[in-house]
Amino acid sequence: MKKKITGLFWLILLVAFDQITKILAKTKLEGTEGFDVIKGVFKFHYHENRGMAFGLLQNKIWLFVLFTLIVLIGIVFVYVKLPETKRYQPIHWILIFLSAGAIGNFIDRVFRNYVVDFLYFELIDFPIFNVADSYVTVSCILLVLLFLFYYKDEDLEFLSKQSK
Repeated sequence: MKKKITGLFWLILLVAFDQITKILAKTKLEGTEGFDVIKGVFKFHYHENRGMAFGLLQNKIWLFVLFTLIVLIGIVFVYVKLPETKRYQPIHWILIFLSAGAIGNFIDRVFRNYVVDFLYFELIDFPIFNVADSYVTVSCILLVLLFLFYYKDEDLEFLSKQSK
């Protein structure tokens, strides 16, 4: 139980960090040409995203809100059943970061009707993204790698067992 409370603390901290970076981006970058961190490579550049990755599904806020709620319910279900052992510690942290990313963008969609993006890799013209997007992307990659190379089917049996 102590690990679950610690997880909640980190979740709140990560969401707060995401929201603070977005507030700073909005107040310092909106209406400007942006700020070069490494000229021609990486810059802070304000962008309002009304869709999802790569500009897909523009102005479908209700769809993102519904999808996020479903994903968060699934994450909470797994997190509550997750054994508090060292073996499952990676999943514990991944679910915290994944939730923080989902909640960070959810807050933007509900209260702004768009997501604030501000991180731009100009060198490769990568779509502008934010801290929450980074949480989600890295978490998903790590989760896939763990399931491919670390966990076996029997390691996930806790999901189908009845809670005691």
